[in-house]
Amino acid sequence: MKVILLTDVKGRGKEGDVIEVARGFAANYLLPRKMAVEATPGNLKQLESRMHNIQRREEAKRSEAEGLAAQVTGKALVIEAKAGEGGKLFGSVTAGMVADALESQLGVEVDRRKLDLHGHIKTVGEHIIDVRIYQDVTARLAVNVVPEGGGPVIESSVAAATAARTETPAGESASESASDAGPSEEPAFEEESTETAETAEAAESADDTVESAGDSAEYYE
Repeated sequence: MKVILLTDVKGRGKEGDVIEVARGFAANYLLPRKMAVEATPGNLKQLESRMHNIQRREEAKRSEAEGLAAQVTGKALVIEAKAGEGGKLFGSVTAGMVADALESQLGVEVDRRKLDLHGHIKTVGEHIIDVRIYQDVTARLAVNVVPEGGGPVIESSVAAATAARTETPAGESASESASDAGPSEEPAFEEESTETAETAEAAESADDTVESAGDSAEYYE
């Protein structure tokens, strides 16, 4: 069945997109969570009238994402970890540890799932990572891993060589780190009956992750 997305949905589309999904996935997941409404003629007509506001919110999200990318690109984080001879770590530096360092050292909150460490970080020294901020907006920075108890901090080699990049990571669409613009005054979708799914056949996994889009669904309530 066809639905209109009310928020960005990972691997599916952005707010305002009209997409085809399995009936069970819509009835059991998207519709109850107010992540979409059925693409009835009435709802499609209302969608046309609010496209301007949707585009305005999209521009605001992208602008905020680009500002965040500029804020962290080329920066260097320092993370202490237990290390043995040869600089090999007892364990590894995780995305959660990097996210915590971003918040404590740069004052930037980033979902750990947005961090691409390019494999496991298991040695001391400088490691280059990427932050997928919003859709095709990314940033690159350095993580300097030093032995617990202190050690030399390596100057970041990416500070002068990298900038926010516009490559599109596979499977990413909606951002989990850029916030929506303020609520609009557009009318809510009319309540229209949705056919109850007789079966959840071909239903997609309910674990599909919704990319952070603030409270965009509230604009339609």
